[in-house]
Amino acid sequence: RGLARLAGMKVLSTGQDFDAELDTVAQARDDHDFIFLHYKPADGAGEDGSFDDKVARLQELDSRIPRLVDLVDTGGDALVVAGDHSTPASMAGHSWHAVPLMIASSWTAGQGSRAFTERECGNGALGRLNATDVMLLAMAHAGKLAKFGA
Repeated sequence: RGLARLAGMKVLSTGQDFDAELDTVAQARDDHDFIFLHYKPADGAGEDGSFDDKVARLQELDSRIPRLVDLVDTGGDALVVAGDHSTPASMAGHSWHAVPLMIASSWTAGQGSRAFTERECGNGALGRLNATDVMLLAMAHAGKLAKFGA
C-alpha cells in the first residue's frame, strides 16, 4: 500500500481475504485503467520457511486464477501475473531467483507454455527478461502506448 501511494495510485478498501480482494477488483475494474493486486500469503509462508504452507498458499491462489481471468476483458485489458521477487521456503527470505511472468491480452495466444511455473514460463514466448522490461510490455499489451518504446 505504501509503494502504491508513493506512485500516486489510489488504494481501494477491501475485505480481509483474497476473495474479497477479487470482489473489489470486479467492482472497480471499469473505473480504472490499471489495477495492481498483490497476493501476499505465499510470500509470507516463504519468509516463515514453511514449504508446506507455501505450497498450500500457491494452490489457494491457483484455484482463484479462473475467477481472475474472468475479470479480464480481452478486447482491451491486459492481465499480468508475476512474482515481485522469489521467496524460497528453504531460504526463509527473498532471493535472486527468477519469477514466472504471464501476460494475457488480445495480442497473445498463450504461445509456448503449458503451465504457470518457473520452468514453463522461462520456455514460453516471453522467455527470460529483466524486470525493468515488464511494465513496457504490460502497457503495450493493454494498448496504452502510441508507439512501442515511446
